[in-house]
Amino acid sequence: MNKSEKIKVGISIGDCNGVGIEIILKTFLDKRMLDFCTPIIFGSTKLISFYKKNLNIDIQFNGIKYVNKALTGKLNILNIWNEDVPVELGKATKVAGEHAFKSLESATTALVKGEIDVLVTAPINKNNIQSENFHFAGHTEYLESKLDGESLMILMTDELKIGLITGHIPISKVAETITPELITKKVENFYTTLVQDFAISKPKIAVLGLNPHCGDHGVIGNEDDEIIKPTLTKIQEEGKLVYGPFAADSFFGSDSYKNFDGILAMYHDQGLAPFKTLSFGEGVNYTAGLNKIRTSPDHGTAYNIAGKGIANISSFKEAIFTAIKIYRTRKDYKLLTKNVLKAEK
Repeated sequence: MNKSEKIKVGISIGDCNGVGIEIILKTFLDKRMLDFCTPIIFGSTKLISFYKKNLNIDIQFNGIKYVNKALTGKLNILNIWNEDVPVELGKATKVAGEHAFKSLESATTALVKGEIDVLVTAPINKNNIQSENFHFAGHTEYLESKLDGESLMILMTDELKIGLITGHIPISKVAETITPELITKKVENFYTTLVQDFAISKPKIAVLGLNPHCGDHGVIGNEDDEIIKPTLTKIQEEGKLVYGPFAADSFFGSDSYKNFDGILAMYHDQGLAPFKTLSFGEGVNYTAGLNKIRTSPDHGTAYNIAGKGIANISSFKEAIFTAIKIYRTRKDYKLLTKNVLKAEK
């Protein structure tokens, strides 16, 4: 793809009672965004019109019935339902969850078919979206069920990339889930991602320990000595620059993270708590490891400020730029490696 060509960015609206639609519309108030992509919002013109009026946002859009009717230089709204959706700002409702899923399902289908190039998702409520068709812990797990590959959740900025060994599981299940096979798989996934999606030829990866102080030689648990260390040693012998385990409590405070291209945390809050402390409102959630690209902002529905017009768009805007950049980097990587294979023949 020529750098000047507009990448088609599909956007799911998330929970319509949260800040999702607000941050989408406010992002595209800056018409320069249309120089970088062709945005397609999966929802309805009625719902978007409600938000325009409610938030007094003066923005023009192009209503379409089919994805291939999207126009470059326009904010496109794909109508996937015709009914009025009752908006109750700041409240978790069943109706909002149902339409969040309709938007996500339609956008994901378009992504699978190649009708859009990348997907950027606005925040959902993980409870009210649950149904017979959506029984997942979040976007990551749903997309893994629809796309090829094995997902790796990465929270990222330009300077900091944190992946998770385990994702949306109870803390009581973490220790029993950590196995040599899982660690090896996640390291390989992260390594490949850093190479093909971020053009880092020889990435350095840090792996955090599971127990406080990495178990203190068995005093506070044996997993670090018996599972994590031997697994990392074996990976190192294969030539990958993978180090650890590092005690998580001091790793970020000492700025050690700045010496690595990526960090793998053992569980959700071990990675996300320091990430959001360092980068909240500026970070991006990237679902790596799949054959298609999906990003999202690093925050949730923010019901407490929904409809007040004060939601910060920085993370959502960065999610769009990140998706575009990864799409181009991955495309270049595939082209380069394809040419290498041809040359070897």
